[in-house]
Amino acid sequence: MEKKIIELIQLALEEDGIENDVTTLNLIGKEQMLSGSFIVKATGVVSGIDVAKEVFRQINPKIKMNILKPNGSFVNRGDVIASIEGPMRDILRGERVALNFMQRMSGIAATTSKFVQEINGTACKILDTRKTTPLLRILERQAVRDGGGENHRYNLSDRVLIKDNHIASVGGIAPAVEMARKAVGRGMIVEVEVETIDEFKEALNTSADVIMLDNMSNDVMKECVELNQHKKKLEASGNMELRRVRSVALLGVDYISVGALTHSFKSLDISLKFYKRLYK
Repeated sequence: MEKKIIELIQLALEEDGIENDVTTLNLIGKEQMLSGSFIVKATGVVSGIDVAKEVFRQINPKIKMNILKPNGSFVNRGDVIASIEGPMRDILRGERVALNFMQRMSGIAATTSKFVQEINGTACKILDTRKTTPLLRILERQAVRDGGGENHRYNLSDRVLIKDNHIASVGGIAPAVEMARKAVGRGMIVEVEVETIDEFKEALNTSADVIMLDNMSNDVMKECVELNQHKKKLEASGNMELRRVRSVALLGVDYISVGALTHSFKSLDISLKFYKRLYK
């Protein structure tokens, strides 16, 4: 597991005040042991179960969490995705943090899976965006992958993405692309955003690798695809709702970026049910 994720979990446990759980520490004896199951309460896709396991490992390495449904697994209501056994105090202290990670990541994975299934049979790919929860991007991107989607740039240093404000500041698409290409060379992807047919035509004659078709109607995007003749990779973006993505994919674009994957998902309902108390 990446160091950054381990550190995020440490911060989450600290935030939750697990070292001074005044309820658990005053009600549950050190000798009490517990076993239970993580159960999903809705149809979806599992993500973050490895993160949950790390939560409990950090609290007490003696806790045994057995993963039954790994990340990316499709699940139905009532499915058991993992079992857990260990000191009751420590399981209770980590329960909420583990569930918070799993529920949110599984919600993103489930949402992504719906978009991916919607464009099944096309050559198009579903991408995420940088519209993520601050500091949790690394986990939310993992959840997108678990749902069958692909990741766009991780941060501002990963690729050049020239948007409307950049273009306005330098006086046009062509000069913006050529300035960027001269600066980064051929070893980095240069992408440019366009909103009209005229802008697309200008971008088509630059050294950009990818052209983002932003907030365009299907008719306008279709015209762009026909003009492109596979010269550039095309990414459709803006108002990409589930009910629309298949019609967009069928136009022949290479990618559809969907901000809703990470900003408008519904957490997957998962609970931890205890079924046995044990004693040392």
